[in-house]
Amino acid sequence: MLESSFGMFFFLKISKSKKAKSHYIYIRITVDKSSVELSTKRTWVPSKWNSRLGRATGKTEDDRVLNTFLDSYQFKVLQAKKHLMDTEKDISAINLKNVLLGITDDRKMILELFQEHNERMESLVGKEFAHGTFKRYMTAFRHTRSFIQWKFGKPDIEIRKLDYEFLADFSYWFKSVKNCSHNTTVKYLIYFKKIVLLCVKKGWILRDPFIDFNLASKEVIREILTKEELDLIKSKEFSIFRLDNVRDIFLFSCYTGLAYIDVKNLKRQQIINGIDGEKWIFTQRQKTQSPTRLPLLPKALEIVDKYKDHPECSASGNVLPVLSNQKMNAYLKEIADICGIEKPLTFHIARHTFATTVTLSNGVPLETVSKMLGHKSLKQTQHYAKIVDLKISQDMQALKKVLEES
Repeated sequence: MLESSFGMFFFLKISKSKKAKSHYIYIRITVDKSSVELSTKRTWVPSKWNSRLGRATGKTEDDRVLNTFLDSYQFKVLQAKKHLMDTEKDISAINLKNVLLGITDDRKMILELFQEHNERMESLVGKEFAHGTFKRYMTAFRHTRSFIQWKFGKPDIEIRKLDYEFLADFSYWFKSVKNCSHNTTVKYLIYFKKIVLLCVKKGWILRDPFIDFNLASKEVIREILTKEELDLIKSKEFSIFRLDNVRDIFLFSCYTGLAYIDVKNLKRQQIINGIDGEKWIFTQRQKTQSPTRLPLLPKALEIVDKYKDHPECSASGNVLPVLSNQKMNAYLKEIADICGIEKPLTFHIARHTFATTVTLSNGVPLETVSKMLGHKSLKQTQHYAKIVDLKISQDMQALKKVLEES
């Protein structure tokens, strides 16, 4: 029900102690001739108070800070009023007071809502979400539960207690207690933000606590293999089959840009003739469900042909006999040691190498590389162009030294 009249006003409440120089500032909220009074928990001296305007007088920094606070409090009351409208509750003075004090019949708890979100997500795995995405949200849930226990000593807290301080402490907890990097911390806070925004949209909290919170990631220069390092791995003879096998699968990713899980799941029927009559891969990224279409380079085709009669591939219909990600990365470290490559070789470096050394460095346009990587936006691909610029810079520095010595 809408109100016919609404008003609010700040005033100084006379202290019971006659010796008190400062008085508490209260707000009086009136709706349809019915009013309530709430303390702002701030004090001020009567000599610097304009009782007609309900504001501090003067132009000092303290005056400006107080008046800014009162403006903010007034906005908070308007948000409480909007909340009542959105939830179709009567706009009354007592209801406004209850919203401002967090007194509600249906208390919403952070972990309960997070768990409910994850249960819904689990039911949509394979339809709207990848299983890996669900697992990351479950990890974020466990971190949130541990943090709440660490900070509050409780199994859960109300969603209305979310504020900037909560987020700042959560960020600190990730970096100190969990020893996470800045970017990992940001990643988990972004997962948590999704839950918070759902609560804002449903009117369960008045203001998004993330509004003034910085969630910018720090730019990371991704590790890639140079052409010389790639050729070194490609030409190396391995007498141990498992290393030869892992090297081939790694090189296949270097020449296709497919991530580990997409190589592991790649089926033979997904390699078909493309628009030009050549062999193409038609698949979609498991991580984002983005469609990926890319022509196979001769070196990638050689690897496909090498394993066409492999027993495991014949039985499963897979293109390559891919081991677990953990084993692949362990064997890649062996390969790096044998080849004298000092970089921490992991399977994901293959995808970065395809984007830079194999394609961008050889003049393939950024838009084309973005499509082949299955990126949803060009922005995701642009950081690879910066790596190529870095390589150009390094090459030019080397050239300067040569010219100086000649």
